[in-house]
Amino acid sequence: MSATTDALAGTVRAEDAAVFVYGIAAAYAAIPRRDTVAEYTADHRSRRDEWARLLTAAGATPPEAAVGYVIPVPVTDPTSAIRAVLTAEEDCTRAYRVLLEKADSEAVRRAGVDALSGAAVRAARWRLVLQISPSTTALPGTAV
Repeated sequence: MSATTDALAGTVRAEDAAVFVYGIAAAYAAIPRRDTVAEYTADHRSRRDEWARLLTAAGATPPEAAVGYVIPVPVTDPTSAIRAVLTAEEDCTRAYRVLLEKADSEAVRRAGVDALSGAAVRAARWRLVLQISPSTTALPGTAV
């Protein structure tokens, strides 16, 4: 595998984890947030499938989803569910940042920028719901 395919595999793993976390969050989501949770889950599934297609086209095998994932935030109510999906979005931004650093084609970089932007916007929206300030980060996907 190349650096690009390794990074693509990382994005597939991050998206699989995000789909899992959103599935847990859906069980706890407050009624006004359920449509948003469903929309964001669909976004993550779509991205995961896109990265898997790119991996396959590059001659690599996409990683399979894990049976389960460790959720870093115990989910027991609507607020903790949002904290969990915020963490998943932040994990996705880190995976996309790595992809942007390793991408060997303009098409992959362009898709990575779109994905990073989407995850950063979703994360900012969840920070607003949680009343975290600032709601945005200067460099999504970095430890800064």
